Amino acid sequence: MARTARATRPTRAGNTLLRWCFVAPAVLYMLAFFGYPLVRNVIMSFQHYTPRTYFTGQAPFNGLDNWRAVFDNPLFTDSLWHTLLFTVGSLLGQFVLGLALAVFFSRRFRLSRIARAVLLLPWLVPMVVSSVVWRKLLDQDTGVINALLADLHLTDSPVLWLSSPNVALLSAVLVNIWIGIPFNMVILYGGLQEIPRDLYEAASLDGAGAWRTFRSVTLPLLRPVVTVVLVLGFMSTVKILDLILALTGGGPADSTQTLGTVTYQLSFLQLDFGQGAVVGNVLILISTVFAVLYLRANRSDFGQGK
Repeated sequence: MARTARATRPTRAGNTLLRWCFVAPAVLYMLAFFGYPLVRNVIMSFQHYTPRTYFTGQAPFNGLDNWRAVFDNPLFTDSLWHTLLFTVGSLLGQFVLGLALAVFFSRRFRLSRIARAVLLLPWLVPMVVSSVVWRKLLDQDTGVINALLADLHLTDSPVLWLSSPNVALLSAVLVNIWIGIPFNMVILYGGLQEIPRDLYEAASLDGAGAWRTFRSVTLPLLRPVVTVVLVLGFMSTVKILDLILALTGGGPADSTQTLGTVTYQLSFLQLDFGQGAVVGNVLILISTVFAVLYLRANRSDFGQGK
């Protein structure tokens, strides 16, 4: 028995060491490319960090001055509100339309694969390219959208899609919904394929209608996938930058400024990297809090998914 115990100890130690050897590259990668930049960004938010710092190497600490300057800036408050509206509107539109298309394509029909492939194009095209195309389409004078609305006699005058402070943010939301629908459709379609067909047959035998079956069978079993879609969608939407810059540039009158564009403006236009780091930290904090709360609230769903 003693020999057996002594023989198993090195084996267990060797297995533990082997596991750490496999995990070590991923841990080192995370620390180097995620951990270090995050720590540097936090430190930078408490420093007077300017372009001169790159030449002198001096970035004196200024306490909470950067944080006070950012929080006292009305543009930061407005960008928070714009980010909330943009994120909620985009997630809601992408999810509802993506789920509707996923349910539609779950009923196989001729040319369904080709139709799904075509609907993937907005997701495959670079966001900057999509934004530039939509900027042309939404142009108040030469845009196709206004011409179509006029031909259908739905408007008497051109809609100022990108030049009106009251409409520009809505236009950005609609464009982002168009871009994000394919991602939601693909992920939700995959989740629908994992639901056993027997459950639908049983619901049909019990006399459940389409809406009752969707509410009682489809949605509960799809919730783990919905969690993944919403968390990933939130992470990509709350920090969006390229779409806003290419579509409106944050205007008109700062009506489409979000936390992402404010970070860009402070860091690369005003060259105040300390204040830009503050807004970046706020973005990271918001994303982390949302992810933790949402995943904890849906932790039981992941257990059911397993």
